Amino acid sequence: MSTKTDTAYDIVVFGATSFVGQILTGYLLETYGVGQDVRWAIAGRSESKLNTLKQDLGKGVGELPVIVADAGDESALKAMCDQTRVVISTVGPYALYGEPLVKTCAETGTDYCDLTGEVQWIRKMVETYEDKAKETGARIVHCCGFDSIPSDMGVWFLQEKAEETFGTPCQDVRMRVKVAKGEFSGGTVASMMNVAKEAAADPKLRKELANPFSICPPEHRSKTRQPSLKGAEFDRDFGVWLAPFVMGAINTRVVHRSNALQNARYGKEFTYDEAMMTGRGTKGRLAAYGITGALGGFFTASAFRPTRWVVEKFVPKPGEGPSPEAQKNGFYDLRFVGKTADGKTIKTKVTGDRDPGYGSTGKMLGEAGVSLAFDVDGDKQGGFWTPSSLLNGKLFERLTAKAGLTFEVLETS
Repeated sequence: MSTKTDTAYDIVVFGATSFVGQILTGYLLETYGVGQDVRWAIAGRSESKLNTLKQDLGKGVGELPVIVADAGDESALKAMCDQTRVVISTVGPYALYGEPLVKTCAETGTDYCDLTGEVQWIRKMVETYEDKAKETGARIVHCCGFDSIPSDMGVWFLQEKAEETFGTPCQDVRMRVKVAKGEFSGGTVASMMNVAKEAAADPKLRKELANPFSICPPEHRSKTRQPSLKGAEFDRDFGVWLAPFVMGAINTRVVHRSNALQNARYGKEFTYDEAMMTGRGTKGRLAAYGITGALGGFFTASAFRPTRWVVEKFVPKPGEGPSPEAQKNGFYDLRFVGKTADGKTIKTKVTGDRDPGYGSTGKMLGEAGVSLAFDVDGDKQGGFWTPSSLLNGKLFERLTAKAGLTFEVLETS
């Protein structure tokens, strides 16, 4: 449970009229209703847009409360936080708009979760506000969407099963995206372009983005070199060609932070990386090189003003994203292989029943918020957590029971 009591709401969805915010509110309405076991409200800067959202949601939302607050107005944010135990934020890019709310939650002892994948911003928030969050009891949990719940909880699940089966965790874990059917939205593209722009102007940031332990506590480091796929490569564990996975840069850091926050439960020399499967043979090899080139071209073009406008012309704008039908038809299948120090192997998979970035993210974010409001052990103090280190088994139960995720052991040897 949250450390706050006697609030009007359990959860406030901030940025409810954003693309993901609308998916999230629809999910909460369908799953939990209004004014029932979960008391929740919607918030944002435009009262008229919030009321339009209520109309679009249809029957059963007449009593859904509306709170007006702008992302840059700290007095309004404080008034919002004073009314709730948990805030779920969908207002990004977070590096541009997210700090005032994190600051306010840390100061008021309000639990918080979001779906950011902006590692440089997360590091700044931890350094700036963790002491205050520990003082007030605020639990801050970033990365509660496709980046990084399937990866973070996928590794948690694999390690649970490794400890049950082998009596020890796996020292090395690799995640491979077997398939992911879905589209990028404008918000995700804007966040990625902002990271590229910041990195181009800041050599220190470029160095930080190359550090797999960048959001870990300073004392948590490894002497073992971390794997990091930079180009096309053949994977002998799965017998397929690989290409870099665009979300791997944030997911790997979240998994390492989870290990650190669990007192190096996976081992002090734990290694982890992620990549995309592109197939077998010549076709898979060519696809791997093609994806590698396309990703490099996108980030290079996004980094510099003369070419950035070309990218902006052809990518979705913030607020745009896949249709409801496309969200429903999307899915993903992630494969994990873990190896213990003495050579034992376990393979697992994680699947989701909607497109990863939106349909599934909306459900995962909703369940993370509900779990944050109702499931957290009282001994979990304030501070900056990850999904698996704070919510672990309770979130796992919610994801599998309500959010359309499956976790499965494929084989052990």
